[in-house]
Amino acid sequence: MKSGYVALIGRPNVGKSTLLNHLIGQKISITSRRPQTTRHRILGIRTTARGQAIYVDTPGMHESGSRALNRYMNRTANTALLNVDVIVWVTDSLQWHPYDDTIISRLGTVLCPVILAINKIDLIKDKKACLPFLEEASQRYAFAELIPISALHSRNLDVLEAKIHDLLPEGGLYFPEDRITDRTERFLAAEMIREKLVRRLAQELPHRLTVEIERFDERGPVCHIHAIIWVERDGQKSIVIGKKGAVLKQVGEQARADLEQLFDRKVYLNLWVKVKKGWSDSERALQSLGYWE
Repeated sequence: MKSGYVALIGRPNVGKSTLLNHLIGQKISITSRRPQTTRHRILGIRTTARGQAIYVDTPGMHESGSRALNRYMNRTANTALLNVDVIVWVTDSLQWHPYDDTIISRLGTVLCPVILAINKIDLIKDKKACLPFLEEASQRYAFAELIPISALHSRNLDVLEAKIHDLLPEGGLYFPEDRITDRTERFLAAEMIREKLVRRLAQELPHRLTVEIERFDERGPVCHIHAIIWVERDGQKSIVIGKKGAVLKQVGEQARADLEQLFDRKVYLNLWVKVKKGWSDSERALQSLGYWE
């Protein structure tokens, strides 16, 4: 038996959350084409006959922003490097990004092995084009392995899992066999709602909204969920609601469908939009809304 923690790191929007969901076999981390969709540390637990790999999905590493929310996400990403057994660095191109050097500098004090996973390989027509990048990557850092993958299409994920298993230490299970995440259903519900908002309003409100679950009652055959969508200005509230409530209605319908599939039961979802000025730049407001490492 081998068990241990595996950190998924990389720049924003390279496919870390998609990779986590496909490794686990269930959607527990929200995704969108918008960078920095992931804001929290999320554990995805994969238990097999060979052992248990505990994947740590984190916000993408990026240049430090001035707002409290950006600083929180950077801290969360950095703490993922602590006390893990394997690191999977996910990238999505065959070019060395300037910020990749910053990631290498953060790996300077890391003692565990690092795998470089080149994601979205299905978009590269000429596979020979990978060779120069792989050679350059090998010169920049002593990776334990370089593995081209497609997280979306589950290509080469068996190869990635096998290498991770080889690198994990021997040991018993950290979590019960039936656990797939450390997050509560309340948290997953809030994230599912936020995902629909980000996908629907990515151009208008990139990072100025968050979701708080006010009531979560799973007694009885129907799960009742009351959620507050927090924005920072009245104008943003109008955008989220939409003309005659059209946007909010669409978001609610999509979120409810996903929640019913996730919880395997009927869901009654009630959404409210409220204004909390400056919440994304207030450490106290962030903590009250569930942002903590």
